[in-house]
Amino acid sequence: MDSNKLRNVLQDFHESRLSLEEVVDMLKILPYEDLDFVKIDHHRAMRQGFPEVIFCQGKTVEQVATIMKSLSAHNQNILATRASAAMYKAVKAIVPDAQYYETANIIFVQRDRVEPDGERFVLVMTAGTSDIPAAEEAAGTAEVMGNEVKRIYDVGVAGIHRLFVHQDIIQKANVIIVAAGMEGALVSVIGGMVAKPVIALPTSVGYGASFNGLAALLAMLNSCAAGVSVVNIDNGFGAGRLASIINKMR
Repeated sequence: MDSNKLRNVLQDFHESRLSLEEVVDMLKILPYEDLDFVKIDHHRAMRQGFPEVIFCQGKTVEQVATIMKSLSAHNQNILATRASAAMYKAVKAIVPDAQYYETANIIFVQRDRVEPDGERFVLVMTAGTSDIPAAEEAAGTAEVMGNEVKRIYDVGVAGIHRLFVHQDIIQKANVIIVAAGMEGALVSVIGGMVAKPVIALPTSVGYGASFNGLAALLAMLNSCAAGVSVVNIDNGFGAGRLASIINKMR
């Protein structure tokens, strides 16, 4: 339940379209709904501007479907990350307007599409093609949350001349997400080019000494470029959510 829905409920009660008992039943889910294996935070959209997002990894297909069913009954827009095709199939059977973005492994429902601000956009970049899945989780998250997103992929430092032809769009972006594995060097390059927030997204891409993204994470944390923040390894959702918050600030 978001602020607008709550206002409508209270207005309906004020104008006698709903009884007191009906309103009490609707508000029972606040601040959460207890389904034994999960306590769904239906209050989050009012607090944070977007409903609780489901992290599907480690959950069963049935658990994900049950949570999605409950969220879809009370929210217009929903997002689930780290979702499998099997999870999507189960969700689709009970939430017909659910969609699946396989590259990003996200399930989403977007009934009330927020029109993006045409003057502000999030730019998502990758060092390599192998970084695209994490980058697309970030891009998809930001898009579902109502942001215009543009992409520049495969412009890492191994062929840095590929980067400079994109200077115009890089300078126009309001906030930039940079996904990189291996040594994570692209983040420092971008951070040194712009006067805007850069969100570093380390990925688990790389050979043995990359330690499944730890090398990139540490390199990004140690970046000498000012204005760089870092999310966890492969945490595209975290990067996309942070970028959305920054992009909508006034």
